[in-house]
Amino acid sequence: MNDRAPLQAIDRPVDLQRFMGDWFVISSIPIDFWFASEAGAHNGVESYELRDDGKIQTTYSFRRGGFDGEEVEFNPVAWVHNTENNAEWRMQFLWPFRSAYLIVYLDNDYQHTVIGVPSRSNVWIMSRSPDISDEDYARLLGVVEELGHDMSLLQRIPQRWPAGSEDGQ
Repeated sequence: MNDRAPLQAIDRPVDLQRFMGDWFVISSIPIDFWFASEAGAHNGVESYELRDDGKIQTTYSFRRGGFDGEEVEFNPVAWVHNTENNAEWRMQFLWPFRSAYLIVYLDNDYQHTVIGVPSRSNVWIMSRSPDISDEDYARLLGVVEELGHDMSLLQRIPQRWPAGSEDGQ
């Protein structure tokens, strides 16, 4: 039984415009809802676009089971829940189901981020590039471990893109 306090978002401001765009999902404790699962994902890319109404259009796409597997796409809508720092969002995959979405780590260059949920049941390590150095990956794994996630559940998401097509398309 986990008696830790719920996970919290970072306490520094997040520049939403700078955070928007494509993030390659490097590792995750995958979601596994009755309507959605990311287990076995390859080439996972999460994309954010700030809409005119202030909400965030999200597209999460990946190949299921292999690089040539079925393409899967989720299109949840998000909105900033804590506007003081923009690091705590709410995500709605399917009405009426909403979940908290916390930016728990973000480097100063907006090249690497870790996203979590208060219960620590899911986490995502993401990078602006599908190729991440061993040093950066080890540092991000350390962040995830320090935040109290079950490291045995973390799965590396293979990334392989043809040269010149690393835009998530």
